[in-house]
Amino acid sequence: MYKKYFKRLLDIIFSVILLLLTLPLMLLVAILIKLNSKGPALFIQDRIGHKGKVFKIYKFRTMHVAYEEEQIKMADKDRIFHFGLLLRKTSIDELPQLWNILKGEMSFIGPRPFMDIYLNLDDPVEFRRHDVIPGVTGMAQVNGRTNLSYEVRFKYDLYYVDNFNFLLDIKILIKTIIKLFSFNDVNIDDDTANTRNLEADIK
Repeated sequence: MYKKYFKRLLDIIFSVILLLLTLPLMLLVAILIKLNSKGPALFIQDRIGHKGKVFKIYKFRTMHVAYEEEQIKMADKDRIFHFGLLLRKTSIDELPQLWNILKGEMSFIGPRPFMDIYLNLDDPVEFRRHDVIPGVTGMAQVNGRTNLSYEVRFKYDLYYVDNFNFLLDIKILIKTIIKLFSFNDVNIDDDTANTRNLEADIK
């Protein structure tokens, strides 16, 4: 019952509530981004969703447009503008994903969605991580985030796919809140870091 109906119902209810509560903050953040860095306030990127369906994820932009659009090589300290770093440390950059949750493309809890370039590289075992709706936070995020290797993150993702239930989601949510206020595992790399070595896979 929880997996099929209740989880989605909770996602809808709380995404609507949080969208209404955080709307003034998001408007302020959008203005401050425009004042701190030339370019759009939002960062939009194709990600792999439930059952491999590609969707567009929404985040507040934290990097300079030159890096995001052209993928030019820049040092971490150069590619993220100062206000963007603050947004990442506080995870405020993730707030626009409430819209993804409301649309049913994401859930509050689930494996983080990978970029679509990985769609055709997953073998059948790895593709199982897409058997559930991707989330804003998940087991890997509360157990090391981008400090984990791809292999470890993958194991956490599959564990969640096979075992998720209401109590597990509550535990992940509580751990997420604790980490948000303690700034643990904060990493200025994006959340697709430490995925498989793409060049090696292509070869």
